[in-house]
Amino acid sequence: MKATKIQLKKYDCHYIFEDFGKAQTIIFSNSLGADTSMWSEQVERLKHQYNILRYDTRGHGASSSPQDAYTVADLGEDIIDLLDHLKLEKVAFCGLSMGGLIGQWLGIYHPERFSHIVLANTAAKIGNEQGWNDRISYVKTNGLESILGGTAERWFTPAFRQNQPQKVQEVLQVFVGTDLQGYMNCCAVVRDADFRGQLLGLNVPVLVISGQQDAVTTPTDGDYLQQHIPVAQHRTTDAAHLSSVEQGAEFSAFLLSFIQ
Repeated sequence: MKATKIQLKKYDCHYIFEDFGKAQTIIFSNSLGADTSMWSEQVERLKHQYNILRYDTRGHGASSSPQDAYTVADLGEDIIDLLDHLKLEKVAFCGLSMGGLIGQWLGIYHPERFSHIVLANTAAKIGNEQGWNDRISYVKTNGLESILGGTAERWFTPAFRQNQPQKVQEVLQVFVGTDLQGYMNCCAVVRDADFRGQLLGLNVPVLVISGQQDAVTTPTDGDYLQQHIPVAQHRTTDAAHLSSVEQGAEFSAFLLSFIQ
């Protein structure tokens, strides 16, 4: 496993590239308030078929946190810069929530770099401007710890929170450790991203994954993506917002059947 940090055009990117000598690589893009560790089960289940590239989005994990505002296009270009650095011409992509917004941008503006795109627990437009502005204002004053309870409820079903408390705690520790400015900047990215008028231009095969109990990006949001992207299929799993963690085995099976 190669974990390192490199200086890209706009930020210092922490990434983990596990080159297992396979023909194809999958890059994983984390959700808001998470880091590379959210994909741990996917690594274990996919490493026998694929090389695995994980990275921390700006302002998350061990990556640097530029103070100036940025957009989903900036986050997408970060991935292209990373692929160029690693001399990876074409890969499969999997992103969840914010990562799924980045995946939509990549599929529209850089389709030649991706063989498959997985859009998990995401939507063409997530939430509304007022809701995101309220969250940014609240955490700026009160810190990320102040929304920990609500985050746990959005990310995991009651059953998972009861049966897997250690896993939930590990994920929430990453959340509260996220750089506050990075979190707020990425809230603004999610707030401003809107692909509802552009999905017909996403000309890469897409798998949409929705959590059946996800109140943030609902299965109806997944249906919208599947109906408006030219080549797309839609699968659901019994999870809330962080389906890659809550239903890691089934999530990974969806990826394998789609990319093979």
